[in-house]
Amino acid sequence: MKLRQLGTTDLYVSPVIFGAWAIGGWYWGGTDDSQAIRAIHAALDEGINCIDTAPVYGFGHSEEIVGRAIRDRRNHVILATKCGLRWDLEQGESYFKTTYAGVSYSVFRNLRKASIILECERSLKRLNTDVIDLYQCHWPDKTTPLDETMDAMLSLRQQGKIRAIGVSNFTAAMMEECLRYVPLASDQPEYNLLNRDIERDIVPFCIKHNIALIVYKPIMQGLLTGKVTIDRLFPSDDFRGHNRWFKPENRARVLAALESLKNLAEAHHATLAQLVIAWTIRQPGITAAIVGARNPEQVHENARAADLLLSDQEDHLIRTTFDTVLESPQQTT
Repeated sequence: MKLRQLGTTDLYVSPVIFGAWAIGGWYWGGTDDSQAIRAIHAALDEGINCIDTAPVYGFGHSEEIVGRAIRDRRNHVILATKCGLRWDLEQGESYFKTTYAGVSYSVFRNLRKASIILECERSLKRLNTDVIDLYQCHWPDKTTPLDETMDAMLSLRQQGKIRAIGVSNFTAAMMEECLRYVPLASDQPEYNLLNRDIERDIVPFCIKHNIALIVYKPIMQGLLTGKVTIDRLFPSDDFRGHNRWFKPENRARVLAALESLKNLAEAHHATLAQLVIAWTIRQPGITAAIVGARNPEQVHENARAADLLLSDQEDHLIRTTFDTVLESPQQTT
């Protein structure tokens, strides 16, 4: 798998990145730790060299699983995690409340310096490592000045605890301010065929400033694989059931669009998921796409998307096919 440079850093990542949100269990209806570890090992064997996780994914559980999986393979992994979402301290900007494994959590966006320093130490311990390759602010925190946040990130880099600084879900204006204090290696926004908002300003900004774009939800939490059928039901702890795109009326429209692309996928001897991932990592400014997996079979499918080469005409066909889906999505809740 041909690696791509992460911004202007000396880090190079695979165009398909292993997303470790689902293996944390929370939001996705539970997890199987042994399967998750096998999935991570399969990813590394396939040439996927970057793993993206966060403390809030399973409230520490995802990081712990990743740490166990890479214990004897650390030198072969670009390790990316995040800071800024605290569930153990009611300080900062209130974000959301949830329940996981019978425990209630109130999550706050907190990018204060002391909080970031503490979070980094906890992540290092859970990940069983002495350095995090890419450390990212998970969400903006309007209660904390960006200069304080970036001062914390710079301090951690100077101490050798992190190698590169990234942000996630930041606006172009926020990134512009960050650049006054630190070099930004990457930004991590949502991007897929159903959400292309970043093409307006985030993508041009990142291209101009040589900031890597590592996008999440490229297959829209599985919806763009074609495997989420119209009769699929979600348990109460699987929050996809609350997403408007997963409502039956919108799901039907997405499935119809995917059906019209089946001949193209077959021509490439590819699955619909591979076609969608290949389209995503082909777009201007996109360095890599984070794709989640719970088992080795999903990993193998995701990894092979990196070798699928689309023509300009095929790229255009995929884009315009989903333009019609975006015209009038149903807003029912």
